[in-house]
Amino acid sequence: MLVVKGKYVLTSDGLKKNYALVIESGTITELVPIDQLKKYEGVEVIDAVNGIVTPGFINAHTHMYGTVAHGIHTEKKIKDFTDFLEIFWWPMVEDQIDHELIKATTAWACVESIDSGVTTIVDTLEAPNSLMGCLNIEKNIIDKFGLRAYLSFEASQRKDEENSINGLKENYNFALENKGNDLVKGFMSIHTLFTCDKEYILKAKKMADEIGSFFHMHLSESVYEPTWSLKKYGKRPVEVYDELGILDNKILASQVVQMSEVEKEILLNKKVNMIHMPLSNCEVGGGIAPYPDFIEKKGNVGLGSDGYINNFFEIMRGAFLIHKAYRQDPQVMNGKEVFEMATKSGAISIGRNDLGVIEVGAKADIITIELDTPTPINEHNVYDQLILFRNPQNVSNVLVNGNVLKRDGKLINIDVKKIKKDLRFVTQKLWDKQ
Repeated sequence: MLVVKGKYVLTSDGLKKNYALVIESGTITELVPIDQLKKYEGVEVIDAVNGIVTPGFINAHTHMYGTVAHGIHTEKKIKDFTDFLEIFWWPMVEDQIDHELIKATTAWACVESIDSGVTTIVDTLEAPNSLMGCLNIEKNIIDKFGLRAYLSFEASQRKDEENSINGLKENYNFALENKGNDLVKGFMSIHTLFTCDKEYILKAKKMADEIGSFFHMHLSESVYEPTWSLKKYGKRPVEVYDELGILDNKILASQVVQMSEVEKEILLNKKVNMIHMPLSNCEVGGGIAPYPDFIEKKGNVGLGSDGYINNFFEIMRGAFLIHKAYRQDPQVMNGKEVFEMATKSGAISIGRNDLGVIEVGAKADIITIELDTPTPINEHNVYDQLILFRNPQNVSNVLVNGNVLKRDGKLINIDVKKIKKDLRFVTQKLWDKQ
């Protein structure tokens, strides 16, 4: 049994002052005022006396291997998203990823996640030359850190037939093997419409349904995919997927940037879960995604790093600020909406109603954030204060399934210097090949 006390606790019922969580067997069993904790004397206590207890963040779409491209240089001129993939990302990064790089990047992603208050990672590994067994490489590293994770391989027909089939098998087998795993699970993932034909997509969706997993695709990250789809099929991507009959509430669509009004309505009507990557969309010049429209109509929208900038506070700030500027409207994407994207909505997108919330019966995936802000925090400004004026260094404690991964601002039993040194070494080897 463990008790976590806070000056504030951000529960599903709102902000509570001087409250505590009682945790047993990885689950929140009670929420009580601190002055009623006498019956729990002698129990281990984490006391965020000057902080707030919140749900842990859910990075609902990332590529943990992406760290190896942070700061990479190329002399080649990248003019648009197609160039980004064909000239840079595929040959220089994705096709170079091997098991050694997977180990090093996964370890560093775990460090960044815990430090940033992320308790669940939803990862898609883009590494066609790492098949087979690459997801188990990730899992073995994640197990050591104690994070919750959903792992997949980005299957596509970009390489050859054997590789494309092996990508589907990697996801299928891993998800099946880990179906009963409490912390690490698998799911089915493909790349895009322009790297997967209709028959391949239907096969992947059938396999996802057989193993009971959700089904992920990257969707219209730039104007390239809609333009390609109109030329190839005479329809836009969402219309093609709808025609295939695969859209439902077990679909996880990441990016969702270049959308027509018809496509928006289809996604909403089919209750497709969508993941917003505000910062990486800027990096690749993909555009500003229409997420205020989806949120206004009660679509479910999670938040992801895309393996680009992994500071989750920065990602929340991106979602909070970019749309205000783009739409010239300070009222869009308010703080509560963005915070729920980072927590509850991200959990819903992966079929979990016991994550991303603080309530009795929920998993004890929680964080505490120090509130030494120069201005007061209250029920009116708590979301803005957390999103705009807090950072990973303010995350003092991180718990996953009731286990403490970060205590008093320090990661537990993790040699951060060695992990960073190992990653720098394998990254330099990759860069030297370019």
